[in-house]
Amino acid sequence: MNEPSNHIAQALTGKCLCGAVSITMRDAHSEVDVCHCTMCQAWTGSMYAGIEADDFTIEGEEHITAYQSSNWAERAFCSKCGSHLWYKFLPTGNRTFLAGMFDLPKGVPIKQQIFVDEKPDWFDLAQKTPMKTGPEIIAEAEAAGFSFD
Repeated sequence: MNEPSNHIAQALTGKCLCGAVSITMRDAHSEVDVCHCTMCQAWTGSMYAGIEADDFTIEGEEHITAYQSSNWAERAFCSKCGSHLWYKFLPTGNRTFLAGMFDLPKGVPIKQQIFVDEKPDWFDLAQKTPMKTGPEIIAEAEAAGFSFD
């Protein structure tokens, strides 16, 4: 019996607002991660919703500016239109791409919401998902061997 896949079978291509940068994900994860940390709020204006893919290609790299927002994270944007492109966790190199750049299939759920202790009162998400505080996420990462010093 086949188990349900936790990846999206078809390739997904997303573009920044002006089209100078395009990202094609193959075998993208089939869930969206949401972050409510204050850095993501400052970066996006509310929350960050990202989707991960282990296999991707990027076109228009000459238009990408990456900003190291902390000693563990990099955030990238299009230098022409300012569209946000990805969050990269530096200790592992894993990237999540802004979910809104892609035409995702219907029914893609939220995997989890993190840094919920920093979420502003003015918005809430209706889906029932694991809710983790910033200290819980940092403890999980430290338990996996990552240092935030």
